[in-house]
Amino acid sequence: MHILWLKTELLHPVDKGGRIRTYNMLRELKREHRVTYLTLDDGQAAPDARERALEYCDAVETIPFSTAPKRSPRFFAELLGNLASPLPYAVAKYRSPAMERRIRELAAAGDVDVIVCDFLFPSLNVPRGLGIPTVLFQHNVEAVIWKRHAEVAKGRIARRYMAEQWRRMRRHEMAECRRFDHVVAVSPQDAEAFRAEYGVASVSDVPTGVDTDYFRPSGREARQPHDLVFTGSMDWMPNEDAILYFAEQILPRVRARVPGVTLTVVGRNAPPRVRALGDADPAIRVTGSVPDVRPYIERAALFVVPIRVGGGTRLKIFEAMAMERAVVSTSVGAEGLPVRDGVDGLLRDTPEAFADAVVELLARPERAAAIGREAAAVVRARFGWDGVAAQFAAACEAAIGDRSPVTRRPPLAAVAARGADSSHQTSTLKGR
Repeated sequence: MHILWLKTELLHPVDKGGRIRTYNMLRELKREHRVTYLTLDDGQAAPDARERALEYCDAVETIPFSTAPKRSPRFFAELLGNLASPLPYAVAKYRSPAMERRIRELAAAGDVDVIVCDFLFPSLNVPRGLGIPTVLFQHNVEAVIWKRHAEVAKGRIARRYMAEQWRRMRRHEMAECRRFDHVVAVSPQDAEAFRAEYGVASVSDVPTGVDTDYFRPSGREARQPHDLVFTGSMDWMPNEDAILYFAEQILPRVRARVPGVTLTVVGRNAPPRVRALGDADPAIRVTGSVPDVRPYIERAALFVVPIRVGGGTRLKIFEAMAMERAVVSTSVGAEGLPVRDGVDGLLRDTPEAFADAVVELLARPERAAAIGREAAAVVRARFGWDGVAAQFAAACEAAIGDRSPVTRRPPLAAVAARGADSSHQTSTLKGR
């Protein structure tokens, strides 16, 4: 199978969830299939990112592109200009006529078997009528992220802006999911959301994987009995929200009962509000980018995932589980993953309950260790990347085998009749 893979970035450094999932998926797919990787390139990737792309594809092509840095004058100007657009800003900023032209050219060459659009964002550059099966790889139900941002936003203007972005994202995401031949979700919950909310019939779920050889305790790091760790790209808004929420509402409750507790925040591009936490509190360490997250996880007593906003599935949880660390997470944080509360993790959704769970496991390290061992056994047995990639390849082959739009999707009117296009409906989508 010759796969044309579409992306908005080169993958190195492989330092955030979406890149990690794509990198490992493609490395496995490349063993059995031919992969051409076509991506936008804003020049922010590692200096060797183009050369190292051959680790995960057979050929790489880049389209020069530029996005506005967050909080820059251009960024705010684009936000203002986007007010008149029907598209959410997070999608509109990736429009590229050059990418659209190159997709047409590669499709016209006649040897591409399937086009995979990785994340929703490059999809607006995929022309209609190419005559080639198309797969939309949905790492999240994107509209859910914006709905949850609206729910937790502080201030009337911020809530109204997030709510409008949610409505735009929902309309756009539904239309894109319906026009692709097949949608791949990262959990059964997300797959069901695409069916129920967007009327997508041709959808499959392919689980998140983890490199179980790489993520394994080394035995060289001493466990710090009161250290909590969180890992993640800190320039992703749900991670920023999670740490601010934890520091403001959960950590003080833990500290009242465990005075020596510390928090280590590991991840690239921490925004000013997160860096300020470390500057103001010696018990909070904000590392920024690190070459290897494993020592930080291995040293920690517990791995915390206080995420309130997001969709899809969090690779960080599988990584911590593979490292034999007990995880305390919100239900949103562990959504879509087979985390059994009280068996291979603890799930708590209020600040009080989350703090209680952390205090309990800090006081009972033997129980934390048992949960960590059980968690590692689960991911090692079921979630290696080789099996995950095989499921993804099968989904692509299904798209090649069935391209009938009549049988693939119910009429849009049927979805509208269920209220799917109503801006007043309370969404039941589940999401990263």
